[in-house]
Order: sequence, then C-alpha cells, then structure tokens
Amino acid sequence: MTTEKDTLEIWNTYGTHQITRGLQLPELDRWDWGIPETGPGINALGEVAGLRVLDLGSGLGRHAANLAALGAKVTAVDASPAQHQRALTRYPDHPGLHLVCADAVDHLRAADPYDLIYSVGSLPYLDPNRLLPALANGLKPGGRLVFSALHTNSDGAGPSNEVTPRPEILRLPGTTQDHPVNMWVLSVQLWEDLLVQHGLTLDSVTAIDSPTTDNAVSYRLYTARRPERVPSRPRTNAPPPPNTALGVGVIVHGPDGILLGRHRRRTWELAGGTVEPGETFAEAAVRELHEEAGLVAEPDDVQVLGTLLDRVGDVVRLTVPVLITRCSGTPRQREETIGSWRFWPLTALPQPLFVPSAQCLTAWNPALPLDHPAAHFQPYASPGR
Repeated sequence: MTTEKDTLEIWNTYGTHQITRGLQLPELDRWDWGIPETGPGINALGEVAGLRVLDLGSGLGRHAANLAALGAKVTAVDASPAQHQRALTRYPDHPGLHLVCADAVDHLRAADPYDLIYSVGSLPYLDPNRLLPALANGLKPGGRLVFSALHTNSDGAGPSNEVTPRPEILRLPGTTQDHPVNMWVLSVQLWEDLLVQHGLTLDSVTAIDSPTTDNAVSYRLYTARRPERVPSRPRTNAPPPPNTALGVGVIVHGPDGILLGRHRRRTWELAGGTVEPGETFAEAAVRELHEEAGLVAEPDDVQVLGTLLDRVGDVVRLTVPVLITRCSGTPRQREETIGSWRFWPLTALPQPLFVPSAQCLTAWNPALPLDHPAAHFQPYASPGR
C-alpha cells in the first residue's frame, strides 16, 4: 500500500470511531484553521457569497456547511467513506452544500474549475507533487487557494527542509490510541517553491501559534492564487524528423469549451500531429482527432484557419490551426503519450499549455489570456481545406 492509502485507512478508522461514539458536535461559532481560538478566522476567505467553493478533506463538514449558509455553493470532498458518512448523516439536505466521497486529485481533474479552494489542515496529507498540479487547474484564472498546514508539532519538531512525508500522530478522541499518519510538514520556503512550480502565486503566510506556552504546536495559513493568464511550456529545439515540421492543431469547440488532453510531459494540448503524405489539412485533423481522442468528425466539418510560422533554434516549424465544431463520440485516451481528455471552459483553461497549442488557440481567439512565444499567423481569407 502507498503512503496515502495507509493514511486513508487510518482516517477511516477515525471516522468509524467517531460514528460509534455518537458524539454530537455543535455548529461552528468561530472558524479556526487548526488551533481553536487563534488565527484570522473566516475572514481569510474574503467574501464567499455566490462563489463556487471546494473544501478539501472536509471531514464532518462543519466548515463547508458554515460557508454554504453564507451563500457559497460548496462542494465538500473527503476520500474517507467513514468521514463522508458522518457528514451525510449530519447534513442530509443542506442548501448550497454538495458532499462527495472521492480522491481529491480525481475530483479536481473531473470537476469544473472553482472560484475558491480551501483546506483546514488536510492538504498536507497528500503528496504535493500529485495534488498541486490538479489544484492549479482546479481553480479559475484569478481563483484563490487558502490552506493551513502543520508547521511545528506538539513535541516541538519543526518543518522539514525536503519534500518528503514524515509520521505524525493521530489520536482517537476519548482514547489513548495513537495512529501514525504520514504528512508533508514543510518549511514556508518549500511550500512557496512548490506553489510557484505548479503555476500558483503565494500572496501571504500567516503564523498560527498555540495560545499556551506549554504547547509548541503551530500552523501556517497560506493564501495563494492562480494568475489570470495561462502560461505555456517551450518545446524542444531539437531538429524534427523530416516529415514532422508540418503539423495540424485541432481546436474542438463545443458547449463545454475546448477539448484538451494531458501529455505525459505534463502539458495540456490540443489533438493534432503531423500531416502525412497525400493528406489535406482537414483529413489530417480528422485522423489525428480520432487516433488521439477517439472522436469522429468529417473533413467537411473542418475549417482551416490559416498557418502559423515560427522558429525554434535553427528549425522552422509550420503549424496549421483548424476548427471543428461538430463531431461525435466521447473523448477517451487512445495513445499512451496523451490522455485525460476533457472539455475546458474558455474562462479557465488548464496550465501549462504546449506552445503550439497555445499559439493555435490565440490564432483562433486572440482575446484568450495565453502567454507564449510569438508566431506569425497568416489567416485564410475564407474557410478552406
């Protein structure tokens, strides 16, 4: 079993223990981020009315229910079936609250992006290198991430200077049973480095210390945001094989946005690829779309937008962006190198984009907030193939 699976089982034990105890906790009268009666409270989230909000590691769901009562549309996600059952029992039909039992990363990859994502002490139970890429794309551009993380434990052990988990103790309430759980207890600098690495900007860090001198425990409250503009990852300047300097980028635009897949290089990309000998651009686009994403289109439904010309080192590359607004099928992975196909709203495209895909999208819609190297675009005067 992996570290995260071990921790999930322990949280299941915790939730089952709490169900057995039958203890009824009151609703929140004051929001805290890990230590009662300390910290900035709910004001760290700002105005929440009308926002789509995600609570990661929601447990009993009291924080999520509190925000829903303030007018937020809150999805509360917890991977533990026992913890999820506790929340369902307590809030079977709470207005504005949607309770989900799922792995956080799986949920983020499938859900529409949120205005605000927060976590009260739960985020460090997941590998940040697995979670943060999904978190960054789970936020709308300009959206905020607010989370508290253990900084110093009650024994006085401070944060690690390496991105590795370490055992911490989870004690079952009302007992002397201790369970070791793995957590990423990291320094402020490491958290900032990780956030920046995965496309987020750190706005503030607030220390939350125990109010009593005999308790060394402390947390840090991190407030970050996703930039308004979407960055792109440079492509290699290695010379391509002779037949791959000419390619098509396939823009599939529908009611749910733009179709993008996640490449194993961790970039998000349009379907597309090289034009084979004897193919028209439209035929190449239809073939690549089916080979990569399993969707079926006809050449007559392809609009060739023009040509993009740029240079990487000594290599001149020509990319032809095409637009498809009608196709059939359900997106699915068909090639090993690229998968996780889904439609993304234009207001919340994932990051980073592959440079040619970003260039194609800008050629189609110059108003999109995409950052990438400039390329010369020659539009077609009228639709053609």
